[in-house]
Amino acid sequence: MPGKVKVLIVDDSASVRQTLAGILATDPEIDVMATASDPFVAAKRILDEVPDVITLDVEMPRMDGITFLRKIMAQHPVPVVMCSSLTEQGSETLMQALEAGAVDVIQKPRVDVAQFLEESRTRICDVVKAAARARLKRLPGRAAAARPRVPEKKLTADVMLPAPRAGRAMAQTTERVVCIGASTGGTESLRVILEALPADCPGIVIVQHMPEKFTAAFARRLDGLCQIEVKEAADGDSVLRGRALIAPGDRHMLLQRSGARYYVSVKEGPLVSRHRPSVDVLFRSAARFAGANAVGIIMTGMGDDGARGLAEMKQAGARTVAQDEATSVVFGMPKEAIALGAAEKVLPLDLMASEILKAGRP
Repeated sequence: MPGKVKVLIVDDSASVRQTLAGILATDPEIDVMATASDPFVAAKRILDEVPDVITLDVEMPRMDGITFLRKIMAQHPVPVVMCSSLTEQGSETLMQALEAGAVDVIQKPRVDVAQFLEESRTRICDVVKAAARARLKRLPGRAAAARPRVPEKKLTADVMLPAPRAGRAMAQTTERVVCIGASTGGTESLRVILEALPADCPGIVIVQHMPEKFTAAFARRLDGLCQIEVKEAADGDSVLRGRALIAPGDRHMLLQRSGARYYVSVKEGPLVSRHRPSVDVLFRSAARFAGANAVGIIMTGMGDDGARGLAEMKQAGARTVAQDEATSVVFGMPKEAIALGAAEKVLPLDLMASEILKAGRP
């Protein structure tokens, strides 16, 4: 049907193909045009009809997913979402997939827990629709998919932390804390920023929408590339100069303060703004506990997670920045924040690191 996102599912497991197709079929804006058991079958199907998005398994017979991804991106680029089991080794492989051009990653859905399946449905459908909107370097001007439907129930940061009181922003100290939120396209955008930062940059806390365990592999990859220390956050970790903490997948991360020390709290909780971790949760905690000492940056991604939180940070006296449309893979989250008047500045990706250093000075 016109306006629907056409999806091709590629996975060697018949049960996964069936489950994934069933999940995607629940969204009225998505059309599962076909499934394929391996890349050779998928390639033949693409000759007949080009999908808007491909979900691609990592490990398959005859040709692995990374090899097929590279062929797709070289020959006929299509937004690709990698689908993998929750393993440490698989997470490392998915980092290679993101470097090779994959738009995002999803965890293979489990069918044994009803709540997990419902949360998987939310994330999988949102990721696929975001991928359809993604700007690929080889596909300029690709038509956007239909606007995502408004969910019947969408929790806000209230479920994790009450809204900050007006006029109660914490007094300034000498230290700044940089809070960054990103989703689709954020993995490579964050790499660009963090690689450009010196070892004495302000402490950074990051929410990047990714599944559990994938964030650990992502942090290790960045730690090996950057001058600063990058690690997956653990409960109680201090926010220090020259260190970036990335919220673990499937856990919310809040900024806290004890005297002059900033640290993070990692907590379980419901999906907030349809995500866990949620940018809104991090930004609200920064508004409450850092106030004018904070810098808030919202980056590429679909949806509105982080927009309200960035507005709260601005109201508390923080400096706030949104990524511009031209350098965003998906101009959703920044657009919503800009529409709320939450962003003091709108900047391209290549100016973010210098802005962090400038805004991070006392």
